[in-house]
Amino acid sequence: MDALIQWLIHDNQKDLFEFLVALALNLVFLALSSLLLWPLDKLALVWSMLKGHIFLWLIIFVTAVLLNVVQRFFRMNMYDRANAYIGSALAVCGLLLLGWAAFAALAVPSYIDGGSVWTGVILYLVGGLSCLSAFFAVTSFYQGAVYKLISLPLTLVSFLIFSLWPNGARLAFGWFFQLF
Repeated sequence: MDALIQWLIHDNQKDLFEFLVALALNLVFLALSSLLLWPLDKLALVWSMLKGHIFLWLIIFVTAVLLNVVQRFFRMNMYDRANAYIGSALAVCGLLLLGWAAFAALAVPSYIDGGSVWTGVILYLVGGLSCLSAFFAVTSFYQGAVYKLISLPLTLVSFLIFSLWPNGARLAFGWFFQLF
C-alpha cells in the first residue's frame, strides 16, 4: 500500500492524483448532502446533483479533448502562444463553472416548495457547496494557479447571481438544460 501511495503522489502522477482527489471530494459531497437532506425529505435534490455531477464529468472530459484538439490545430502551447493557450483554457473552465452554477441555482428552488426558511437556507447551502465540488472537478483538469484563482470566485459569485436572478441562468444556459 505504501508503494501505491508513493507512486500516486509522485510528480509524474500529479494529474491522476488531482483527478482522484476531485472525484473523492465529489463523492464525499454527495454522501454528506444525502445525510444532511435525508431528515428534510429532500433526497431528490441529491439525486439531481448526482446526475448533474455525472454529466459534468462527461462534459469535462469531452471539452478537455476538444480543447486539446483546437489548441493543437492552432499550435497554441505554453511557450509560443502562452496568452492564447491560457486564455482558451480559462474560457472553457469558466464556461463549465458558469454552467454548473446555473444548474445548481435552478435546481435548488424547485425543491423548496413552501418549506421553512431554514430548509431553504440548507438547500441553498448545498447548492453553494455543489459549486465548490464542481470547482474541484473542473480544476482537476485545469490545474494552473490562474485557473483556480479566477474560477472559485467566479463559480460562487455566479451561483449567488443566478440564485437571485434565475431568469439570467435560464437565458444563459436554459437552452442547454432543455436538451436533457
